[in-house]
Amino acid sequence: MWELILLSFSYNKLWKLLIDKNMTRSDLRKAIGMSSSTMAKMGKGENISLDVIDKICTLFHCKVEDILEHVESD
Repeated sequence: MWELILLSFSYNKLWKLLIDKNMTRSDLRKAIGMSSSTMAKMGKGENISLDVIDKICTLFHCKVEDILEHVESD
């Protein structure tokens, strides 16, 4: 039988990138026009829209895997 494994997202790579770029989460939010509720979701490792992910990747000229990971939940 199939076992359901819960997965979530880790944005740790993005947080490290922000440090490298000397940016705050607030700077990122303003740069791409992201809502504070979306930023809160990211802080909790929750799903966000692909549109937001696209904007982040466009801003930093990077790939999706450079800013997030799909990880198994505890």
